[in-house]
Amino acid sequence: MSTKPAEAGELKEGSYVMIDGEPCKVVEVEKSKTGKHGSAKVRIVGVGVFDNVKRTLIVPADAQVEIPIIQKFVAQVVAKVGESWQLMDLRDYSTFEVPSSQVEEDLRQKLEPGQEVEVWDIVGRRKIVRIR
Repeated sequence: MSTKPAEAGELKEGSYVMIDGEPCKVVEVEKSKTGKHGSAKVRIVGVGVFDNVKRTLIVPADAQVEIPIIQKFVAQVVAKVGESWQLMDLRDYSTFEVPSSQVEEDLRQKLEPGQEVEVWDIVGRRKIVRIR
């Protein structure tokens, strides 16, 4: 698993966190005051990086949460193969496929063989983020 631990209370909007085993971009962080019987709670709302589903996580502010480690690299589009795109990693020239469902709609229209794209590798799953 390519994640690292962090305290829930330190998360900010725009950072990333694992919620229900899914990497999510944090869109809202709400902290409650410490109550009579316990620690402050943090309500984190995130949107899935791969599925755009909104998820909520409510934990004590000092609880450990998993932060996904995002590896960003450049790849070249080789071809469209059925329902996925074949890409070549420009670091080691290995090829891999990214399902069309992992590509934003507006990018899908513009992708062509030969283009260089930025790819994010998050917990073993890959997503085309933008055309360079």
